Parts: sequence; C-alpha cells; structure tokens
Amino acid sequence: MYSDIIQRFNEKRTKGNERILNRDFLPIKRFFALDDRAYSEGDIPVKYKEMMGLVASAVLRCNDCIQYHLHRCYEENCNDNEINEALNIALIVGGSIVIPHLRHAYNVWEALSKNTPDHSIINGNE
Repeated sequence: MYSDIIQRFNEKRTKGNERILNRDFLPIKRFFALDDRAYSEGDIPVKYKEMMGLVASAVLRCNDCIQYHLHRCYEENCNDNEINEALNIALIVGGSIVIPHLRHAYNVWEALSKNTPDHSIINGNE
C-alpha cells in the first residue's frame, strides 16, 4: 500500500510509543493523552488539525513529525493544493531555514499520493 519506508517509520513510531507508555509513568501518559485529544474531532475538523500539525512540525524542523502529519493528512484526504498552502504558511512563518524540511515533506507527500513502488524518493535519492 504505502512505501516500505513509510511503513517502517510507522512501525518504528508505534514500537517506540509502546516502549514509552509501557514505562507506566503517569506524567508522560498524560502528555500522550493530551496530544491524542488535541487532534481528535471537534469544532475544528481532524483534517485541519493535521494540517496545523504539519505547519508546526515544519516550522519546528522535525522531519519525523512532518512525515507523521503528512501521513495523517493523506488519510484525511487532503489534496495537493491544501498541502501546498499549509507548507507555504510554514515557509512564511519559519523562513528559509524551513526549505530543507519542505524538500522532505514533498518527497514524502509524493510517495504517499502516488503510492509509488519506488520509495527511494523519501530518502532523497531521486
């Protein structure tokens, strides 16, 4: 379905989160629950919340977060123009230092939207 890279990323993220949550440390569990609730359906639809998460992730220059939110945007049926506009806001807010992370974002988005069997683009091996 998705690229092997994206699948491995999702598996690594899930296993990492399980390790963290299995520590059974209440303050961390509370933060994870708060994060989960922040992106749940409310007056603002999930789709828009994920795009906001994408913008914040790009401005904060976190490629793992960018990849996660792009995957969620894909699942929420964002289109290319919505992703373009969201990433443009990130560029305006964050400035030119965001450009390397835009490259990563567009590589991931292309792999997701094409469901491409050539997954090297995510690693920047185009």
